[in-house]
Amino acid sequence: MALDTRDVAKIAHLARLDVKRDERDHFSAELSNILDLVEQMRCVDTTGVEPMAHPLHMAQRLRPDRVTETNEREHFQQIAPQTEDGLYLVPRVVE
Repeated sequence: MALDTRDVAKIAHLARLDVKRDERDHFSAELSNILDLVEQMRCVDTTGVEPMAHPLHMAQRLRPDRVTETNEREHFQQIAPQTEDGLYLVPRVVE
């Protein structure tokens, strides 16, 4: 799909981008190349191809899921102005 300079000007206006007149030829060629690549990818038969979350088949390294801090809720709630049933009470700000 080939874009001309009027298309680039319209797209720039819709995107609220300031594209100078002398840059429009360059951007029309670049955007046309991108759209041609998208069209090539659309023509590829992907029947039976399972979607991937990431282009690389890698497992994410995760740290072990274990508790690293002690429960100090009682200590912190002792110094809080108001608590009830393990929750902090705060003044109402929305009526």
